[in-house]
Amino acid sequence: MKRIVYLFGLLLMLASCQHQVKDAVVVNEHPKIYPDYVNVTIPVNIAPLNFDFAGGDMERMDVAVKGSKGGELHVQGEEADFDVDEWHEIVAQNQDGHLTLTVCVEKDGKWTQYKDFNIYVSTYALDEWGLTYRRIAPGYEIYSHMGLYQRNLSNFEEVAIIENTHVPGMCVNCHSARQTDPSRFVFHVRGNHGATMFQIDGKREWLKAKSDLLGGSMVYPYWHPSGKYCAFSTNQTRQGFHVVPNERIEVFDLSSDVFVYNPITHEIITDSLLSTKDWSENTPVFSSDGKTLYYMTCYQREYPLQYKDEKYNLCKIDFDPETGKFGNHVDTIFNAVKMGKSLTWPRPSYDGKYLLFTLMDYGYFSIWHNESDQWLLDLKTGEARCLDEINSSKADSYHNWNLNSHWVVFTSRRDDGYYSRLYLASIDEKGHFTKPFLLPQRHPYDYYSKSLYSYNTPDFTKTKVEFDAYNAAHEILSDERVETQAK
Repeated sequence: MKRIVYLFGLLLMLASCQHQVKDAVVVNEHPKIYPDYVNVTIPVNIAPLNFDFAGGDMERMDVAVKGSKGGELHVQGEEADFDVDEWHEIVAQNQDGHLTLTVCVEKDGKWTQYKDFNIYVSTYALDEWGLTYRRIAPGYEIYSHMGLYQRNLSNFEEVAIIENTHVPGMCVNCHSARQTDPSRFVFHVRGNHGATMFQIDGKREWLKAKSDLLGGSMVYPYWHPSGKYCAFSTNQTRQGFHVVPNERIEVFDLSSDVFVYNPITHEIITDSLLSTKDWSENTPVFSSDGKTLYYMTCYQREYPLQYKDEKYNLCKIDFDPETGKFGNHVDTIFNAVKMGKSLTWPRPSYDGKYLLFTLMDYGYFSIWHNESDQWLLDLKTGEARCLDEINSSKADSYHNWNLNSHWVVFTSRRDDGYYSRLYLASIDEKGHFTKPFLLPQRHPYDYYSKSLYSYNTPDFTKTKVEFDAYNAAHEILSDERVETQAK
């Protein structure tokens, strides 16, 4: 009997809500929502795109979702909070179609119905399990509480891979997996117990943080597609802090060189073309076929005095995976300096078509440069263009591709100008990107408004990263390190 009364009351409440929405005043404008998910394109397996009303005070919001290929969904409350299973069901039903959302808002007992908007469901799959990234306080002056984390893209689950609470004073950064596969995983540890960690098929090794051969640490790693090699740069990095408004931090290198490491033989492969006296070589990445090494290079200046003259070009050199030898000449493939700009964070697509990079006025620490924009280089034609469809007026920076090269993740400060957050966008066969969308959260406004951390160095991960942080912390503190040797 109680169940019947409950169901009758629920039906009566729904009927009342529908009647109220039915009598709503219709306005010819899209609702202001946070995050801005109006007309974005999503992969079929993404977590629910929950959102809050950002157009002023209201008492409750009613959201009706209808699929172009079928299916309906309805929520009502203080925010749009969709059931995960119901969301996945309607999104899967409408792949290569779209969802139409009708948003009504009640204030002072009166409803307003806003103009419908669509969420498009891409035909391109995003098969990776999730994302990996670093979270850190945006000041970067001290390590504070930070770490490497991973997030399931199909729901809201986030777990730490390793945090600096495991080892006081530790900073973890520069993590990389082989083409999104974490069975080969690497990251660098800074601090009193510094090291470079390699985990291959579950087995960990800790390399000596600094080598006399290199003259610095092994940073900015990038795996060869075969998994046989990992490219690094070795940098003598310094930070400077601005005293003028809207400019905060600069990073520059007293020196930097590029090399390749073989984790099986523990051999470091260097070349005089990649370790020059007057030039700083930095952030190496392999091409999709593993036969080319891209990197950026800058004529060395007197820092910090000439910090605005730190400007990088994009170069490439041949690499033979069979012999582990480099070619005998270097080619400049994008001359940013000629444009009065600096290039950073090169990332080639895994299908071999493109190379994504960031362009800024100077330096390479683009995350604090509001003028930094993302560019796309066509590796076949050599043509490059600014990606106006995904850039903003704030810093757009660190980016990576998913394995089928139809999705990218990148950081942007477009939300508030202070915190870098993660955005995703899709690219079609002609090289055009869809409108980016903010990484979904269960309660987005509450989550992002209260978060004190910036995201950086994001990457897709094929599967969940299996990492034993507890035992890894003991290994870090033990200071047992593997020595590297020159080839």
